[in-house]
Amino acid sequence: MPHTLENYTLGRWTPGASAPQEMLDASTGEVIALANTEGFDFASILDYGRRVGNPQLRRMTFHERGRMLKALAFHLQEKKEIFYELSYRSGATRADSWIDIEGGIGNLFANASLRRKFPDKPFYVEGEPVGLSKGGTFMAQHLLVPREGVAVHINAYNFPIWGMLEKIAVNLLAGMPAVVKPAVPSAYLTEAVVREIIASGILPEGALQLVVGSGQGILDHVTYQDVVTFTGSASTGRKLRAHPRIIEEAVPFTMEADSLNAAVLGLDARPGSPEFDLFIKEIRKEMTAKCGQKCTAIRRAIVPEAYLEDVQIALGKALAQTTVGHPQAEGVRMGALAGRAQADIFRERVRHLAQHTPIVYGNLEEVELLGKERGADYAKGAFTSPIVLRNDQPFKHLDSHEIEAFGPVVTLMPYRETEEAVTLANMGKGSLVCSLATNDPRTAQDFVLGAATHHGRILVLNGEMAKESTGHGSPLPQLIHGGPGRAGGGQEMGGIRGVEHFMQRVALQGSPSMITAITEVYQTGAKQIEKDKHPFQHYFEELEIGQTYTTHRHTVTEADISAFAQVSGDNFYAHVDATSLEGTLFTGRVAHGYYILSKAAGMFVDPRKGPVLLNYGLDECRFTKPVYPGMTIGVTLTVKEKVGQEKRDETDVAKGIVRWLVTVTDETGETVAVATILTMVKKRNQE
Repeated sequence: MPHTLENYTLGRWTPGASAPQEMLDASTGEVIALANTEGFDFASILDYGRRVGNPQLRRMTFHERGRMLKALAFHLQEKKEIFYELSYRSGATRADSWIDIEGGIGNLFANASLRRKFPDKPFYVEGEPVGLSKGGTFMAQHLLVPREGVAVHINAYNFPIWGMLEKIAVNLLAGMPAVVKPAVPSAYLTEAVVREIIASGILPEGALQLVVGSGQGILDHVTYQDVVTFTGSASTGRKLRAHPRIIEEAVPFTMEADSLNAAVLGLDARPGSPEFDLFIKEIRKEMTAKCGQKCTAIRRAIVPEAYLEDVQIALGKALAQTTVGHPQAEGVRMGALAGRAQADIFRERVRHLAQHTPIVYGNLEEVELLGKERGADYAKGAFTSPIVLRNDQPFKHLDSHEIEAFGPVVTLMPYRETEEAVTLANMGKGSLVCSLATNDPRTAQDFVLGAATHHGRILVLNGEMAKESTGHGSPLPQLIHGGPGRAGGGQEMGGIRGVEHFMQRVALQGSPSMITAITEVYQTGAKQIEKDKHPFQHYFEELEIGQTYTTHRHTVTEADISAFAQVSGDNFYAHVDATSLEGTLFTGRVAHGYYILSKAAGMFVDPRKGPVLLNYGLDECRFTKPVYPGMTIGVTLTVKEKVGQEKRDETDVAKGIVRWLVTVTDETGETVAVATILTMVKKRNQE
């Protein structure tokens, strides 16, 4: 009997309450699962996420949330073979499934590592402080805090695992719970992953809910504290974005839609060149991976007019090696589309495109299949041949730039000059990604500057990076995934940028002391704390933000400057040759900036053995005023920020990084140098 999918909402697994919708094996047409599509109390579901899941996540620090994601990634990695077995039913080969399954888990790992870019706090201090007054008593600082709502993710059918994991990894790191609504045709894969997530007990209750049936009505209950993301067709996305509730509540809405992504062959990339071969390889890969069902797949191949025939022949030869059939059959390189409905739409759109741009490779009516002994059936399954169309007049026949067939299809089109290639690429009216195969830096710059306004990501392919390139169709968690116009105008992932989408930015104004107290980051001019013990003798936990140490003073001499020049090898004329200063900014021999910083360190460092383990580095340094022989400098050392570190293993020392504000002043009280240095400091508590 087919498995009936369940929803995980309000802390429990329950079926829906209507006539079930069938989910079919993409290769055999067999019914493999059922999903009830109605009976959801979305108001209660969203309220549960806000009331139960949100407060728990908001209380956690970025580091705690990141470690939670890491544990979840390891757990799912152990269970991945379960997902592979199910993924074959969607028509995906092992290689296709790797993108979905391990690519999704990789997003969890990447966002877990991203925690190190954030403080070990529930909030994030963004950017530089802003001074708002001459006297320095009034200032501002931007602060990011998790929203108090729920992230509602409405996902597409082509990546049922990656599509969920790449999104929830970001909102969970930000401190928001999620309600996931996968597309029904492949929801059985999403349900399997969520079952493992819930069974692991790693996430707090309410942090993740799943609706496998219809999401009709879910947007009726969102509020301005929620965030909605959508992946799917542009037409559906536009309808959702125009939902009255989205507009009335000003709900943040990010959309990632299928787009007519282009690959461009540079004028210098002649047949036989590494760039030509890479171009053909990328097109073949993007046509056949996931049977072309990728929002990043190449739909338009823009080729120098002189090389059009060469590209058509080379691509035909490459595609001829693509065997089609049951994804578990030996030798199969391309499986099926996700289902018969998707296959019917694909063929309908290809036929429409072929009215003016004829098919030059492939056959819509039949394809030779491998794996018939496993049940692969052209009539019952969703198989198709790879299809190549040719548009010799791309400025006249515009369907190539306006209609997408979501499957293994590409349209070849010619251009004469790079400017024309830019125009053709941009005629897609916004896409997720574009590739350019060239080894000419000038061509690359001209194209990128012309096309960047219309694309979310641009990959420049050449022989130098070929072995390590992740390819045209691979969105990476560190980079934004989204694009303007037809691509939806949204933005997913992107490292810190993606996390910020699920947080509220507030411009905080007040006195330096008050901003310091709120942000736990010392602001210049805030009240300082002086103690009777040198700060280097305090353990990490004992140090307080604003704790300050003022050093003795030192008068700089010419001998100091000469000695530093000899030791460092820095014999820049301004330091060693007083006769060469005419027409310069200096009135005499000037001390090296790095001498001032080195001397400052010698003045504020406590030489005794203590909790400070080592100098960890320098974040920033500015030399603001020349120091001449005879001037007297002093140093103020202030605890600016503390960031705890995780122990690598049980033998590691418990420690944290302390960021110190170093201010060097002269005898008049003016600042001559300012820096932020970092030290690694041992914790008193070693557990």
